[in-house]
Amino acid sequence: MASIRDLKKDINFVLGDIIDAVYIWEAINPKEDHKEAEAIVDDAIVTFDELIAKVNNNKVENRRKHLKAVNAELEERGKALIDRVNAL
Repeated sequence: MASIRDLKKDINFVLGDIIDAVYIWEAINPKEDHKEAEAIVDDAIVTFDELIAKVNNNKVENRRKHLKAVNAELEERGKALIDRVNAL
């Protein structure tokens, strides 16, 4: 497992790239309805907040296992958001 700092950076980069992709799609398609795109951005922000809160939780029994689970959740939720961006 990489350091906690690296996990936080990964969370920031993955979700930031997803938000950037949505903004690029909005710029390319100005006449499309942007409600779904805005919902993706909102979900990415909520995901960011939830994952960072989990990383900062020090009151878990097995910290290493907990952080691996957070990393797996990042991959799962990030893939779901990317699939939604691709469906726009």
